[in-house]
Amino acid sequence: MVLGIAAGALFIIGLSRVFFFEKGANYYFHSHAFLAKFSVFIAVGLLSIIPTVEFLSWRGALKAGQVPSVSARKLRLITAVIHGELLSIVIILLCAAIMARGGWV
Repeated sequence: MVLGIAAGALFIIGLSRVFFFEKGANYYFHSHAFLAKFSVFIAVGLLSIIPTVEFLSWRGALKAGQVPSVSARKLRLITAVIHGELLSIVIILLCAAIMARGGWV
């Protein structure tokens, strides 16, 4: 829940900086690096729904003191999604570095 709130705050603060501060929305929405960074951020947010729903479904078993049962297929899916999210963070950081240097405009 804390990570979701932090991601939402980051999204709102970031969009307010784009529209009300810094160089303005026209500059940012013509930057390919910004558009890539923004798109990857949205994709990570949507992808994070998959493991979150699965982890929340484990609450009942954990409260009962049992180990949640997870199929091998679902475990591979969750692992792949989390690895994809971690790779996406690297892509976001690379896009931010490109933006800071004024590239990809």
